[in-house]
Amino acid sequence: MQVNHAGVLIDAFDRIKGVVHDTLDDISPEALTFRPDAEANTIAWLIWHATRVQDDHVAGVEGGEQVWTSDGWESRFGLPFESSSIGYGHSADDVARVSADADLLRSYHDAVHARTVAYLGSLTAEDLDRVVDEQWDPPVTLGVRLVSVVSDDLQHCGQAAYVRGLFERK
Repeated sequence: MQVNHAGVLIDAFDRIKGVVHDTLDDISPEALTFRPDAEANTIAWLIWHATRVQDDHVAGVEGGEQVWTSDGWESRFGLPFESSSIGYGHSADDVARVSADADLLRSYHDAVHARTVAYLGSLTAEDLDRVVDEQWDPPVTLGVRLVSVVSDDLQHCGQAAYVRGLFERK
């Protein structure tokens, strides 16, 4: 029996969406910007960053424009960063600049998720072997890039859930 490659990947991205929703449901504005210490990432930054990474990387392998710019999310967030910023290399001060309410974070994530699922549904098993980045040794295939996004997003969204737990226990 052949594994349903699209179904497995969609399930992984659905799990990310589930963590995002669980973390943002009924969250207070104070919790979104809570920092366990001055250098820690906030829930708002972690969810924004994870979603930006997914948006950037899926658009990159698909060859399309990011939802961030094409659907106006950049202007809705109004952040003081370049449009291409996805959070890599952000300082503690940059992290503090990401202030958004839960509905905005959830809606942006849902828009990126919908685009991701549509893209995944269009892939064949053979597509996953296509090299998408030759700057690495060995070169990165589409399958490896997508698993990398899943791994990165689950880690950051898990961190956001953990920070929420810290906030609620303080």
